[in-house]
Amino acid sequence: MKKYILDLSLTAVERLHERYVLLKATDNNRPLPEMLPGQFSQLQVEGSKQTFLRRPISIHNVSRKQNEVWFLVQTVGDGTRQLARMQAGDTLNVILPLGNGFTMPSDPSERVLLVGGGVGVAPLLYMGAVMKEKGIEPTFLLGARSAADLLQLDKFRQLGRVFVTTEDGSQGEKGFVTQHSLLQQERFSQISVCGPKPMMVAVARYAKGTGTPCEVSLENMMACGLGACLCCVEDTEMGNVCVCKEGPVFDIKKLKWQI
Repeated sequence: MKKYILDLSLTAVERLHERYVLLKATDNNRPLPEMLPGQFSQLQVEGSKQTFLRRPISIHNVSRKQNEVWFLVQTVGDGTRQLARMQAGDTLNVILPLGNGFTMPSDPSERVLLVGGGVGVAPLLYMGAVMKEKGIEPTFLLGARSAADLLQLDKFRQLGRVFVTTEDGSQGEKGFVTQHSLLQQERFSQISVCGPKPMMVAVARYAKGTGTPCEVSLENMMACGLGACLCCVEDTEMGNVCVCKEGPVFDIKKLKWQI
């Protein structure tokens, strides 16, 4: 897909949590380009003496009606903190869409499970929205440390069934996503996952054990986002590949994980 460098105007900056902010942006001059669930953007950071590189951020949602793209940003360093300090009306320079997205189901009878942990829920909202447009109801299994860390549950519930785990038991079932009773009670035709690597490995192990096709979105450290700097290399059955270019979404069969 063609990549674009765009100056977008922020329509809203919403603080969802002390560590998470939602940026909503639009192009005032033209329709936004096509973007696929699972792809990401490289966001330019202004005003930080410590940040020289763009920050890779998942495409959280796209509204064609409002010509708007959403980015869910977790503040973990000076670069993301600067992004969180932006205000509506500010200009955000982005490169998008980057990478390859999830495989989208086409049959309304397919039973698709979308599993996310922490900020890894970001690409799953857009995937769920596209699935709903196709008449396919997604099932979400979302995990977090506590109820306070669960993000935008109301948005996910508008798209499909939502099941929750929290490590402290403050909402949903206590434990990790792979311990949720849903995985023992139901079977799915496809699983798509994004989140911390230990969680993705655990879900991949479950998928392999049940013979369920599974894709994961890797979160390797990225710099250029274009496959030039070799910062995000992953060892796969195809050899060493750049996650930003060949991924970030991979079929688990292509990864050399110890599943």
